[in-house]
Amino acid sequence: MSRSLKLAAVLSVLALPAFADEGMWLLNSFPAEAMKKKYGSAPTQDWLDHVRLSAVRLAGGCSASIVSETGLVMTNHHCVHSCVQDLSTPKQDFVKNGWFAKTQKDEKACPGMEINQLVEMTDVTKQVQEATKGVDDAKFNEVQKAKLAELEKACGTSDELRCEVISLYRGGRFELYKYRRFQDVRLVFAPEVAIAFFGGDPDNFNFPRYDLDSAFVRVYGKDGAPMKMDHYLKWSSELPKEDDLAFVVGNPGGTSRLLTVSQLEFDRDVKWPAGLTRLSELRGMLHEYAHRGAEQQRHSEDTLFYVENAIKAYKGRHQALADKAFFEGRVAAEKAFRAKIDANPELKKQYGGVWDSISATEEKARLLRKSYATLETTNSSELLGFARTLLRSGDELPKPNGERLKEFSDARLPQLKQSITKKAPIYDEFETMMLGWQLTKLREELGADNAVVKKIFGKQSPEALAAAAVKGTKLKDEKVRAALFEGGKAKIDAAKDPMIELARLYDADARAVRKQWEAEVEGPLKKQGELLAKANFALNGTSSYPDATFTQRISYGTIKGFKDDTGDYRPFTTLAGAFERHTGADPFALPKTWLDAKSKLLLETPFNLCTTNDIIGGNSGSPMVNAKGEVIGLVFDGNIHSLGGEYGFDEKLNRAVAVHSAAITEALEKIYGAKRLVDELRPAGAAKAGDK
Repeated sequence: MSRSLKLAAVLSVLALPAFADEGMWLLNSFPAEAMKKKYGSAPTQDWLDHVRLSAVRLAGGCSASIVSETGLVMTNHHCVHSCVQDLSTPKQDFVKNGWFAKTQKDEKACPGMEINQLVEMTDVTKQVQEATKGVDDAKFNEVQKAKLAELEKACGTSDELRCEVISLYRGGRFELYKYRRFQDVRLVFAPEVAIAFFGGDPDNFNFPRYDLDSAFVRVYGKDGAPMKMDHYLKWSSELPKEDDLAFVVGNPGGTSRLLTVSQLEFDRDVKWPAGLTRLSELRGMLHEYAHRGAEQQRHSEDTLFYVENAIKAYKGRHQALADKAFFEGRVAAEKAFRAKIDANPELKKQYGGVWDSISATEEKARLLRKSYATLETTNSSELLGFARTLLRSGDELPKPNGERLKEFSDARLPQLKQSITKKAPIYDEFETMMLGWQLTKLREELGADNAVVKKIFGKQSPEALAAAAVKGTKLKDEKVRAALFEGGKAKIDAAKDPMIELARLYDADARAVRKQWEAEVEGPLKKQGELLAKANFALNGTSSYPDATFTQRISYGTIKGFKDDTGDYRPFTTLAGAFERHTGADPFALPKTWLDAKSKLLLETPFNLCTTNDIIGGNSGSPMVNAKGEVIGLVFDGNIHSLGGEYGFDEKLNRAVAVHSAAITEALEKIYGAKRLVDELRPAGAAKAGDK
């Protein structure tokens, strides 16, 4: 653990202005003066508004950017991997062989994909906090949820608009985000997975890298034509150099830099160890399944990628918390902060008990975690997920908006409906394995004598129960799912579908533990989090950045390598380096298209680059732009040190990793023959490979 990350631990607790290039900043609260002081200049609000409207979010969990006036959107291959896999068949494996739509009419619809463009942000802190003022812990979550649902509905949520109230600073501030939503998203280009994930798991979260982890989709309007975009990012007019400024605009999924020591202890001792154990077992299952045959490998590799990616991320986060020096720094910082609060009688009266209250709540979380996670939050089977959603939709949708489970609120219904009715292949063998494993883990976690377990299994084994449910269900057909969703409770109950009946067996128990969790853990933590944020504001003001929340942020940094105990790394790799790394054996085997095109390529073209930008999971697919707001790269990863970014930032070691813009166009033009795409991306005057 470096000295600067220890210092980051202190600063994150005290909520002081960020140092160095740290910070995932709100685009309506950018630290322009701090940046000017360090770099001599900073973007204007007009510049920030332009990149906000040009950078978009994939609702499924990634970032992206609009890169042409006709709705072309750039993101990572691994962000559209599910779409590519869903569009594939045993005869046409687009994951393995790649895909390019030679004409616009060939662009293929991605099942269930939604893209969001943030068009408006409104401060609603007063409305939310007034609604929960004086509410006790047990009712806090319920009251707040109802208020958020009310604000989101009043915002005008619809098939075209998505409204979300976002909690910032863990309850210290609330903003209503209004998104323009696009649900007709079509695949334009995706390279072979062998080059999109070159180096595989061994290279994941490392640098140097040699990956073309890029893909393009296009958004279409209700008329079936490509959307006309007023804001989009242009390709860079000159190639970036070492030490140049770089901005990353995206949607970092979540950080935990403002948590208390007791919350960090929960993550260190409970959350990450449990998650690592479960995912490691699942990885073994998936490897075994993939070895059954080529077809099994094809339709499971997407899941395996995400599992292996999560395992490495979880390990990095756990290692950061397990580092004695880092954790001692957090303990010391919290003691210092509490001492400042206690020294002021008024602040002590208002906020002095926050830490003890959070600690007591974390103890309740330890007791409830296993049953809550097992029954309510963990799901490995897509079919069982459909069944539960349908079952609960019948019960939830007749209720007033503010009284529903939050995933059934009016603001979330368009995406929910799209996800439940998407047309995508489901494989019986894979589903049977995943459901059987999920049921096995449920019995293992709760115990064979548990009343819920007995209710679910009766005399059956997990494998037999899973096989019967998968074989008998009609939920594999999206038309059946759509009809049940539209038909409501009566039609859902009358269907007597075995998968829905399996979900029904323990739905009441899952709801009960969820209600207990929300009343005894989630609500109190939200309430105490709001108080802690106010304590921070009282001492330090509001000049710091909030934890990430899978909403749009911007970070600034420079193109810079790093030095650690394994070597001294320059910030750029080249196409030549990829051919040198090629062994012919996975995961270091370049696709045949690359080997065949080698003589055409400018091998000195920069391939991947790393920068000091502060990023985290969810930033995948974020555009990296220069001071002019032009695309210079596409973020797809961080180095191994960035995994500790969940809890702190170290400018000396943490690096964002991106595909260089020149590599993207060089490959599109000379390897894939995608001239129509290159012409759309790179107008006259844009930088080309080989430019100085």
